[in-house]
Parts: sequence; C-alpha cells; structure tokens
Amino acid sequence: MDRREWQVRFADKVTTVERAIRAIPRGRRILIGSGAAEPVTLVEGLIKHGQHLADNEIVHLLTLGPAPYVAPGLEGRFRHTAFFIGPNVRSAVHDGRADFMPVFLSDIPELFRTRRVRIDVALIQVSPPDLHGYVSLGVAVDVIQAAVAAADLVIAEVNPNMPRTHGDSFIHASRISHMVHVETPLLALTPEPLDDVDRAIGEHVAHLVPDGATLQTGIGKIPDAVLAALSNKRDLGVHSEMFSDGVMKLVEAGVINGRRKTLLPGKLVTSFVMGSKALYDWVDENPAVEMRPSSFTNDPFTIARNDRMIAINSALAVDLTGQVAADTVRGRFFSGIGGQVDFIRGAARSRGGKPIIAMPSTAKDGTISRITPAFEAGTGVVTSRGDVHYVVTEYGAADLWGRNVRQRALALIEIAHPDFRAELLAGAKERRYVFQDQIAPRQPHPWEEERAAQLPAGEHMIVRPVRMTDEELLQDLFYRLSNESTYKRFMGHKKAHPHQEMAELVNLDAEDSVGVVVCSDDEGRQIVAMARYDVDPATNLADIAFVVQDEWHGRGVGTLLMRSMAEIARARGLDGFTADVLASNKSMMMVFHRSGLKVNADLEGGAYHLVARFPTLNPSE
Repeated sequence: MDRREWQVRFADKVTTVERAIRAIPRGRRILIGSGAAEPVTLVEGLIKHGQHLADNEIVHLLTLGPAPYVAPGLEGRFRHTAFFIGPNVRSAVHDGRADFMPVFLSDIPELFRTRRVRIDVALIQVSPPDLHGYVSLGVAVDVIQAAVAAADLVIAEVNPNMPRTHGDSFIHASRISHMVHVETPLLALTPEPLDDVDRAIGEHVAHLVPDGATLQTGIGKIPDAVLAALSNKRDLGVHSEMFSDGVMKLVEAGVINGRRKTLLPGKLVTSFVMGSKALYDWVDENPAVEMRPSSFTNDPFTIARNDRMIAINSALAVDLTGQVAADTVRGRFFSGIGGQVDFIRGAARSRGGKPIIAMPSTAKDGTISRITPAFEAGTGVVTSRGDVHYVVTEYGAADLWGRNVRQRALALIEIAHPDFRAELLAGAKERRYVFQDQIAPRQPHPWEEERAAQLPAGEHMIVRPVRMTDEELLQDLFYRLSNESTYKRFMGHKKAHPHQEMAELVNLDAEDSVGVVVCSDDEGRQIVAMARYDVDPATNLADIAFVVQDEWHGRGVGTLLMRSMAEIARARGLDGFTADVLASNKSMMMVFHRSGLKVNADLEGGAYHLVARFPTLNPSE
C-alpha cells in the first residue's frame, strides 16, 4: 500500500495540528503517550494552539521528549500529574507546579477502565493504518491501550517511522477522531557509558542469573551493565515492562531465545521499548516481540507464571532492615513506584525466581552511602522489608530473604562501601540491631574468588571465601559435628561455639588470615566444610586448620579445600603451611600427603606437627 494512501481513505479524520488541538475541551484530563511514543508535535501544539484551554490536567508515564506544559506561567491552562516522574517534569513537581500519583504500574489500566482516573482525551503516536484499517501503537503499549479504550477523544500523530509491533498493540482507525500526519524520527534514548562500578554490579547480578532464566530489566546504566555481563548464559527469556538495545544484542548473539520460558515461550514480552533507531527498526514487524499492556506484563500473578523469573530493579537507598527507597531523595519526590513492586512480588512467587535490587553503594561522588542505618524524615518506602530478597552493590550481593534484622544488617554492611562500614555498624549497634561487640569486616569480600567445583562422585559444590555473615552457618556446621570430629578439629572436647568464637573465625584481613568454605548449594547457605590459615611473618608459612561435616568425609572435600587454600597461599607468595594433626586423624594426614606439597611430620605427644612446603620450580620450567 502506498504510504500516502491512508490519507485518502481516512480523509475525514486527517487534519492539522491546530484543528486537532482546538477540538480539545476545557477542563478535561489529557493523557500523553509514553516514552519514545510521545506525540511531540501534538505536545508542542498544546502550547501553540491551546490558548482556549483552561484547567486541563495532563497525565502520563515517563516521556522522553519535552514537557512545555509544566513551564511557569501556564498554570492556568495545564496542571500535570505524573504517574512516574521523569527529568522533564521533576523540577515542576519539586516546585509544586505539578503533582505526583503514587501507583503500581500494573494498576493504571484498571484505574482508566473503571474511570476512577478518568481519561477524556488521549494524545498518541501510531503507525499508518494497514489494509484493514488497523494502526499499531508501536514502541509503547503500556497504559496507552487502556487510555484509548477509555477516552472520549483520541488524537493521533500518524508517523511512518513508528514501527508496527506485534501482540496487543493494534487499534482500529475508527477509534481515532483526528489524525495528524508527521514524519519525524522517534525519540531515541542514548545509553550512558559504563564505569567500573556499573560493570562490577552487572557481574554480581549476572552471577545470580541461571541458564534458562526469564529477565525483567529497566532503564539505565545498571540494567545495561547486567545485560552486558550475561553473554556467557544460555536460553534466557524476557518478560519485562520495557527493554532497550541490550536485549536486542543478546538476542542477536543467541543468548536470549526464550526456549525455556514457561509463559509465551519464544516471545520477548514487554509493554514499551526505548533505545536507538536500530532497536526501533529491529522491533518493526518482528514476530518475536510481544507487546502487551502493563496490566499483563506487570501483573504479579502473570509474572510468577515464568519459572526462574529474575527481576532486576534499582533503588535510591536501602536501610539496614531491608526497606527500599526508590521514589524519593531527601524527602523530595524523584521518580515513582513504577513496576518495581509488581516485579519484586512476581519474581518472589516464581518457581526458582529471584527479586533483585541493584544500586551503587554510594551517591554524590562517594560522599553519601546508599545503605543507611535508617531513612531520614520524608523518605518513602517503595518496597517493604518483607518483599526484599537480594540487594546488590559493586561490593557483592546480600541475600536478605529469611534473615532476621541482625543478619540483614550485617549482610548489608558487608556490601556497603568500605568508607561507611564502621559508621553503619555504629548505627546498627545504636539501634540494637547487632551484638555490641560486633566487628566490622576488615576488607571488602573477595567475591571474584568464588567458584564452582565438582567432587569425584559428581556433586556440584561452591567454594568461596568466608563472609562476615557466615557466623551462624559456621556455628551450625560445628554443632553438627560428631564428638569424634570435634575432638580431632579442636584437639579436645568442646561443648559450645559462642558468638565471640564465630566472630573471630570470620574476622579476616585477606592477607594474613584467609578462610574458605565449601557449600553444597548454589546460594552458598549450606556450609559443609571450612579451612582457615593464619600467616606467621617470621617463617612465611601459614598455620592451617580444616573442618568437614561428618557425612562429607571421604568424598574429596578436604582435598578440594587444600587445593583452594594452596592456590590462594601461593598467589600471596607464601612458602607453605604448618598444621597440628592428631595421629588418629588419618584422613587429614592423607589430605596433606596427597596435596603435592613436600611434607615433614614430627610426632609430638600423640599429634603430628606438619610443615608442608610448596615445591620449588626449576628455573628451566
């Protein structure tokens, strides 16, 4: 069909911007299309040709283009209510010239349908009509589909640059009262360059994403960093309120294919798309892209139908109990609820799902910690402490689900910026969240040293450095030891393993003392063994000790620990290990003798004093 033919077929609807705007009555609520689908020509027309308007309310989600209706001096004609506060209206909200409506994104279409939030006029941007008279809402369906159904007057920019997207994105031209022909490029979203903090956060989040997962990502540097870190994953899917160029790149690389999705397999489900022109060209007539309204994409019950649903959302701050602030900064509204709670709750109810809050550890060029003992007055909680599972910063991931306040506080302090950890611990003690003798971690946790391993019988294990938050997991390990194993480990009978002992056990400095645990689960919360060494600077040897849960004896766990500790010690320039082992502890003696180290053993009073040195490489090797 000729690109201009529709103007003949629908000549009774085709009009100018001026005439379309003059058709809007006074005192009515006007919805403006979202994101990159903002009808910029009509928005500009509101100012230029809307002198007759008075007390008109303008509502919308985030829009990428201009918002001239919030300019000072236009208060008598327009009052804006933001469902989500973008940069183009933020100062108006702060100055009181515009309003903010806290609302879950999933609820907005129902508010329109029931006319609790009445939509009188919808200003939208669409593709040209097809042979059947249907136009596509293109890159933004979200709340627009519901607004069009509820509005008394629909005015559309018809733009051949708007891609025709599949799914629930079509409306018939008969629903449109006035059509204004434009041929302007869609608004583009230019990604910001990633820095080291963004990339570190992306890597930590990617570590939580299993093969076959379904992803929800948002807008900004952190989602971009996460997607960039997923290149080694397989069979990922997408169910999200939006996506950008990073998803397109992973689809083209074969990482995202949706094969293992349990809801709409093979489909990239989203309610709006924002990014580059290349992205808009890619979604055009792409049958893999399934545009759905936010009442579908953001419904927690629908989200939960995706197994292994990984929801990744950002935050402005998190307090030590796990509350998330995402829409206010220092008592001032900044953004909105959006889809965060929808996806946090949906992912939490998904089989194998993980809700994740990801953010840099600091703000204002490192002068403010985003992890705080408590929120200041006026800060709003978007996601409750009961909903939060994972919090990720560039310093690691804190798993808060099923943790008490003391455990949560320690986990969050562990991933806070090192400059603020002592201050956070003091705040936690002041509020009686933690033990009064609790020690702050000496060094950032070396997350990069965590790795997967396999035992000779095929069991998959996680080997990682010990964490400050491992106190109770290690306590559980020790109390599960048999009397014989306890005697061998401590070379005597031991009835209790109090907090003070556990705190000292995990209080490491990463150079002179190192601890490694072996976990039998991917989450790292089932510790079955531990090894620790402490360096003697006088000899350049480290005194090492092991403990392995009884049911894991004889399965290669001790050998795995020895290999891991030897790699760490050699990398730090140590010459070897010393250890005291009971003569009856034949299994531990075997671990040393099979280690490849040169072992000297001196028997002293029923125990061997071992000196195990690393082999010296020949210069020719």
